[in-house]
Amino acid sequence: MEDDEISFTDTPVEDVDLSSIEAQMQSLQNYLNSVPYECETHEYMQARLEEIVGKIAVCAKAQNWHVMTVWDKMLQCWMIMRYPMQKSTRAKLVHLYYELCMLPGIEARVIRSWADMLSRLIASKAGKRKLEATDLQLSWKPLWLALQKELWIKKRLHDSSRNILNILLFVAEQCRRYYAGSEVQDMLTTFLPFLTQETILTMVPVITSFLPFTHSNQYLPIIFKLWEAFNSGILDERFLELAGELSEEFVAGPTEDDAEGKAAWKDIGIWTETQWDVLIGKGLGSMNVPVGITRGSSTTATHADAMANSQSLRIKKTISRQSALAKILVYSISTDGPVKESGADNSQSLSGYLAGSKALDSLDRLITSTESFFHPSNSGPWSITLTTFLQRLAAEFANRVQEERRQTCKTPVSRRLTSGMRKAFVTTLRTPALLAMFSKDPMSMGLAQAALRILAMLEPSLIMPELLERSYSGLEVVNETHRTTAALSMLAGIARPLTTESVWLRGQKHVVPLLELCIPGIDVNDPAKTVFATMFIVAAVQHIKVGDLSIHQSGVPLTDNVGPMEVDDDDTQLPAGVEVGMPTLSRSEERALVRDSTAGFTDWVVALFRRVLALYENLPEEGGRKNTTGGKSEEGVLKSIKNMMDVVCLHLSDQLFDLVLNLVFDYATTNAKSNAVRAFGQLVACLARVKPEKTLAKFMPYCSMQIEEELKHGASSTRTTSAHSVIPSDTTLHWNMAILRGCLGYGGPELLKHKDNIITLIQLLVDKTKNERGYSGTGHLITRVLHTLAGVYPYDSRFVNASEWTAAEFDQDHNLHWGKFYKPHEVDIDWHVPSQPEIDFVLQILDEVASPTLAKIEQLLARVSSWDNADRNDFCRFLQVSKSIWAGLPTFLQEKNKVVQDHYQYDDTETLDLLITHFDVQAGFTLSDPTDPRYQRVSSCRTQFGEVILAAARSLRQKREGEDHIDAVISVSKAIDVYLLDYGLSKSHFDSVQKSYATARDMNRLWPKQAENSRLVHVKRAQVYHSGRVYMHSLYRSRSALDDELIGELVESSLSPYTRVRRHAQGVLLNVYGIYVRSTRSTLAVLLNALAKGNDSDRMKGALYVLGDKGIMSYALADEGFHTQYLVSLLECQHEEKPSIQKLVNSFAYECLMHLHEEVFHTDAYSLQTPTIDQALSHLQPEFSSAFIHEATLADALSKTSKRVSKRNATYEKTISSILEIGMRADTHWRYEQMVLRMLFSIIRRDTPPSPAAVEFLLKNSTSPQPSIRRNSQRRVDAIIKLLAHMKYRAYSKTSHELWTEEWTSPLQVSISISDPSVFLASWQKPSTAETIYVDKIRTGFLSWSTQISGYKQADDKGSAMAWSIDSTPFLQVIKNTMITSDYYHKLLLLWGQESVKTNTKVELRSENVLYIKSLAKTFETNGLDILLEVIDPLLFDPDKFKQRAGGEVLTGLLRGSKHWSKKDAAKLWRWTMTRLDRIFAQIKPDTLNFWESIFTYVLEERDFRRNAPLVEWILGLSLEFNGDSAFDMSKSLTIFTILVDNMGILFNPMSDKYVNLLLDNVNTSYAEIRGQLAQLLYTLIKIQWQPYYPSTALLLEACQTSKDPLHIREARYQGRISELLAQLPEWREERLPPPRVSLSEYDKVGLTLLHWIWVSAYGSQACLVLNYAVPMMPEILQMSELNDSSELQLYSTGVLYVLSAVTPIRERIETILDHFVTAVKSSTSWRIRHHALPALIVFFYRNLLYIPSDGVSKVMDVLLDCLADENVEVREMASKVLSGVVRVSQRQSILPLKKRFVSLMRKTKLPARSDPTYASSLRTLHSAVLGLCALIESFPYSVESWMPPLTELLAPHATDPPPISTSIRKCASEFKKTHQDTWHKDQMAFDEDQLQSLSTMLVGTSYYA
Repeated sequence: MEDDEISFTDTPVEDVDLSSIEAQMQSLQNYLNSVPYECETHEYMQARLEEIVGKIAVCAKAQNWHVMTVWDKMLQCWMIMRYPMQKSTRAKLVHLYYELCMLPGIEARVIRSWADMLSRLIASKAGKRKLEATDLQLSWKPLWLALQKELWIKKRLHDSSRNILNILLFVAEQCRRYYAGSEVQDMLTTFLPFLTQETILTMVPVITSFLPFTHSNQYLPIIFKLWEAFNSGILDERFLELAGELSEEFVAGPTEDDAEGKAAWKDIGIWTETQWDVLIGKGLGSMNVPVGITRGSSTTATHADAMANSQSLRIKKTISRQSALAKILVYSISTDGPVKESGADNSQSLSGYLAGSKALDSLDRLITSTESFFHPSNSGPWSITLTTFLQRLAAEFANRVQEERRQTCKTPVSRRLTSGMRKAFVTTLRTPALLAMFSKDPMSMGLAQAALRILAMLEPSLIMPELLERSYSGLEVVNETHRTTAALSMLAGIARPLTTESVWLRGQKHVVPLLELCIPGIDVNDPAKTVFATMFIVAAVQHIKVGDLSIHQSGVPLTDNVGPMEVDDDDTQLPAGVEVGMPTLSRSEERALVRDSTAGFTDWVVALFRRVLALYENLPEEGGRKNTTGGKSEEGVLKSIKNMMDVVCLHLSDQLFDLVLNLVFDYATTNAKSNAVRAFGQLVACLARVKPEKTLAKFMPYCSMQIEEELKHGASSTRTTSAHSVIPSDTTLHWNMAILRGCLGYGGPELLKHKDNIITLIQLLVDKTKNERGYSGTGHLITRVLHTLAGVYPYDSRFVNASEWTAAEFDQDHNLHWGKFYKPHEVDIDWHVPSQPEIDFVLQILDEVASPTLAKIEQLLARVSSWDNADRNDFCRFLQVSKSIWAGLPTFLQEKNKVVQDHYQYDDTETLDLLITHFDVQAGFTLSDPTDPRYQRVSSCRTQFGEVILAAARSLRQKREGEDHIDAVISVSKAIDVYLLDYGLSKSHFDSVQKSYATARDMNRLWPKQAENSRLVHVKRAQVYHSGRVYMHSLYRSRSALDDELIGELVESSLSPYTRVRRHAQGVLLNVYGIYVRSTRSTLAVLLNALAKGNDSDRMKGALYVLGDKGIMSYALADEGFHTQYLVSLLECQHEEKPSIQKLVNSFAYECLMHLHEEVFHTDAYSLQTPTIDQALSHLQPEFSSAFIHEATLADALSKTSKRVSKRNATYEKTISSILEIGMRADTHWRYEQMVLRMLFSIIRRDTPPSPAAVEFLLKNSTSPQPSIRRNSQRRVDAIIKLLAHMKYRAYSKTSHELWTEEWTSPLQVSISISDPSVFLASWQKPSTAETIYVDKIRTGFLSWSTQISGYKQADDKGSAMAWSIDSTPFLQVIKNTMITSDYYHKLLLLWGQESVKTNTKVELRSENVLYIKSLAKTFETNGLDILLEVIDPLLFDPDKFKQRAGGEVLTGLLRGSKHWSKKDAAKLWRWTMTRLDRIFAQIKPDTLNFWESIFTYVLEERDFRRNAPLVEWILGLSLEFNGDSAFDMSKSLTIFTILVDNMGILFNPMSDKYVNLLLDNVNTSYAEIRGQLAQLLYTLIKIQWQPYYPSTALLLEACQTSKDPLHIREARYQGRISELLAQLPEWREERLPPPRVSLSEYDKVGLTLLHWIWVSAYGSQACLVLNYAVPMMPEILQMSELNDSSELQLYSTGVLYVLSAVTPIRERIETILDHFVTAVKSSTSWRIRHHALPALIVFFYRNLLYIPSDGVSKVMDVLLDCLADENVEVREMASKVLSGVVRVSQRQSILPLKKRFVSLMRKTKLPARSDPTYASSLRTLHSAVLGLCALIESFPYSVESWMPPLTELLAPHATDPPPISTSIRKCASEFKKTHQDTWHKDQMAFDEDQLQSLSTMLVGTSYYA
């Protein structure tokens, strides 16, 4: 079984404390009461739990991990039954699985299954946690130790397919709340020293996964400081998620009795004002909306993350920022400020907050600022982000509202949500949700509608009228199908408030009109619209009774004094009470309207049925292989119509049901449509489900007569055995059979009245239907009848209990009950359980139909050799009937006491008691007592069926006669399928029942813990529970002898020469393997033998397809008996030449590598002690009885453990020797050699040395001349690298535990204590001596230092420090001999130096080649060194770049591998290298620079620079020139110098100042290439200087609490130098040269270098550092943006202005930056600067909207108003555009003053004649007023405010003025028309006739009547 095979939909629970056993028992009782049979007692299930956990304990003690994972599945089965588990038991089981997840050397798949089990036990999904922090305490340190080795994997061990890192982080996240809060300080002390600039993306996920929620005050300050300092999307995600979880966790604040460690309330929720601004600012940035002219990403953080090292990016987790932000906002809402008065000024200091809540006010500002992006016309990649945010906000808010209504809510009343907050929240989200409801992409539309559904439940009076208005217009519009489907899907979501009086009083009267408007939506030509229409009808009708109330006198008085009736002639579609301006009606008036509206039900039902029948008539013809109607879309339509008719029929009143029944009967008796046979049958089934007796009585006689008549006249008499198109003359027969199938599908007892008729009819059909369609139909009919008689199913799922439905008063007042919800215990479910007469009827069918049919099959089999077509047809017909009978009885007979002939057990290594068996629970089986005569009768009948199909399979296997024969064979496969698998319930069926329940439940519930729901949902819940019990019986079934033989036949069919037969049988076989215990092992031998030489190619292909299945492959390779055979069989397939087979073999050989990992072997042959597991088991022991662990089973398992381990190790040796033997054969094809090499690489284990033969084979292949092997040579050398690494680790490890936990230490390794970091750093400046300790990797020291750091002593000159273990000597000798005594290196480098097969690729360093030489150098030191140096010497200087690369790779490997050589040997190698380095450097060309860069990087990275002293000195000695003759020569030096700086990091700092000053002295370089490198080097130097470390973590944390800038990000060390340059720039600007020599100007050169530096830095993760320098440069950057004569300068300066907005600046800098923008615009004499600065200003303003104080906003507004009157028309227009944006997102309170200002300006400005000298200034003034008004209009693109219409009359007279006035007015009017098009029918109401005329004039510029 797959890991996720068993899951269970979460179900709502009652309003009780989940953790108490009583509450769980109460919940369980509701489940037990919902099924119609007696279930197990709690005591019995506890005993079963003890048995299961006992088996798990035995497996754990015996270290039999694979068997244990199977018993884990059994524990899941137990949990599905919903029986309560004691908290202490659960906690101890969690502890056990927690310890298991940390075991070293276990394969990832097993750990994943344990992590999954741990998550299920904690039940952290859906907010239903089963354990609190008080119930369980776990230790975090062991998990951190296990995780550490995964975080920084050694290069030689790296395997990209392993995912244990993410699994362990998942475990940490699941368990974080069980870590003691007192450990937070310890965690920070452990984690923070590891956090550096390089590891930030690795350590932050670790920190956020481990830190518990308590004591957050200790870690939040450092988190916010880190967040401020780093530019990273991953940090944003992780920290937002943490903040969201903390907000939710501590919404109730600290309580008196439980205050320790809980977050206290601060300014806004648990956040301070400063923290809140950061959170909301990050949230706004996460919306990714495009602002200004930029349409790209709004942040550089993603780019900064992408530049991180690949190790960091291995940590993956999908985090929804929108969900996190929604939690932060919703759970921080409380009364924490004065209430903002309506229409008051927005500035916070004066006016208060929305509904008195700061968080709600922030939300309002956030929504306001993004509102325009919700509209469909403004959609883009951001649409889904925004609508997800809406949906999550609504969902979290509803959760909180409901949580606070519970008695158990701990939030103090003063901190709870008020009704005012609820209204304000809904009002805030209403507009964007309504805008997004018609989104273009279905995902956004669905999310917006989900949000609206929740809002409609929270405040129906605010949402429903708006939705209904849009729905009516959407349904009435004919030409916009998108609006129609959106309206229909929206209506389906709000069916509950629409139909339920208690939710929204005014909804019910709309039900009938809306249903009537839906009917045209049912249209065969528009499948999507049809599906949505049926969805709404289902959603609405499932809550109501469809019955006319206007004819009844209500039992409830409508009102006390009913006045005279008013007559209204208006025939409008809208019900009364919705027209604009109508008074609100009272409850009694509403009820009266509802009762009157129900008069329309009759017409609606008739119209609906007629519409459906008309659709049926227009369906395409049935046909195809599966006999479907049309394609997928038609099938989808039919399915949705069937569901709809099901619900509609179920809720019809008696009168309407009779009406419909007659209508359908009339249609059935006057038509027979070949294209609607199945569909019409389904329609009749909908009627039969409601009233089977009436439907049967109506249709049965007629259909029986018609069928007899048709058969008498030869219908279905043409013999066929395969699917074909329908014969026209058979249509009436199929039509009536389909109707009958529908009638007989429900109401078991009703069938008894027609018993004789049914049996006669079945016998007649069995006898007479001879074509495939006829006898298949007969089979379906039989299955249906038997299911109806023998199945356990609920009778009805109406919206009220049956007792209420039939009550007379309900009939008269059912509108009062519409939308009724029930609690689980209130629902009465009426189940069908087979009665004695029904059982007898089934037995009669078995006697009179099944037995005779089987007898006929046996007769046919007796003469199989002489069959003709008629015999074949009879065989297929009769087998179909027999199969159909048993397909209809999956729960009739319970399997008992199967005798298993052969357990297929390895007696020496396996324990029979640990073999899994099925989980036996009550499941309502009809016959379950083997002593019952009826049981024996049915059992023998079933066995006879199995024996007959076995005989048939054997007979047919001998006989091959083409196509007709195939149908017979497939019939047998199908019969075997039924016999073996149609028992209980299949997984797919169980999944669909669960999915159906989950969908229905989620449609109605407001939050996950909602216990009340519609009756339909509770019925489905009961079905799920019943199905789960039945499903248990279909898992882990035993095999009888007959089962084994049938499985054997299935295997043979899977190897059939016929593709159709093979494919069908393979599908069945794989299902069988998943259900029958050990069925796979019983047949693997046959499948593997089918691959051997001498087999037919089709047989091989069949076997390959089965063996290549992922489950089978994994099983076979984990099975000790088949592991070797599986691999060998694959590798022996080269005898078959067919390309398709070779392709399969190649593919499967590659896929099986993941199952050959060393940890897979080690899991099976586990060799380590597990004291933590034993301890966890001993803690678990007291939870159960003393016999909890079965001693005999344990003794048996323990006695076999050592045998299992040794046998598994022997299998490993055998596997290697077997595949090696194939690889070494002379005739093995190169492709198979490649497979062998891949397998060998995967199979190498760290705890076992390889054989010399294997090493010899690998060495031989490393120099193979075969091009493809060479092209894939990576695996060849990788394998040797890996086994040499393993040899080293074995030598270093003292124990197996050290080997697998990677805690070994080198003999040269020593620990250095760091008490004073400055002393430690100063020690590096001293020259190295014999006593020097070399520190290669400094993974600490950024924030604080670890107390210990690892270093290495220098090896002495006496000889090698490495003493390899004796077991490695043989294979080492092989390598040594190969290298030294042959021309191995010549051959190797000849191959490495060959030209790449791929063309046009960069010549890049191949790291695997470097690692290979490094491994050899580490192992053999100077052995063979002279030969190697002699070989590479000419290559290093060869003009051929490929040979040069090969030489460079070897040299790099040698220099890296000489780490632990003696000083003398290392010095010799360095001497040799240094004598050649100048020459190498001189000959580096542009096409070889790339790999030489990589070589220098490789040699220098993670190495103590004192080891590379000669190279470091040489690089420092390079002359750094910036204005030389050759740009490339200068570039080379700079590149290599940058590599050195980057790799020395903090150790280069003593020299940094010198080089920064050198760079700043040369910023005027003339070469663009050098400018780029100078900028990069400057960025690197400033980055490495940023080391804000503290002597201890405690001091760091204290500084974060007390200091404003603990990480020193506000310090600018070189500000003086930059200021000097800035001071000179104005002078240089004046001295600029004229074009075309302008680029040589000092100003341009310096400016471009500085811009380049800012640009590069802003895209790094340390972007905040450059802002210190960039902000003072802004005035000059703005000056640069106007220089038209230098396109490069203009491009970079504009780009930098935008990039500054994309980086989140430090708070204090925001005002400064804003001032720079404002000053630049105000004081600049150049209109171009203003034109460039304004768009950048709006982008900056928007991104930092929430941080800009009110006086900053005022400055921006002032400057915009000034720009509106600018002399330049382009500046004026840009200012108008910016003003509309600013007003829209933040300054709505300024609208009226602004309007007043522009209107008065416009009125007092008269345009004089052109000749007048004041004409130009008047035109400008008038234009500025017009632009101002246009900006105000455009600031509300999707609504019409009250002040807008009068403006049209003011603007229209100027529509004919000279440009640019007229063009601005026309542009504004056309934009207004475009954005209001969707809602114009409503918006136009705001205008009077004159204003509409004025608007028209604005659009066209003149009026016809003017």
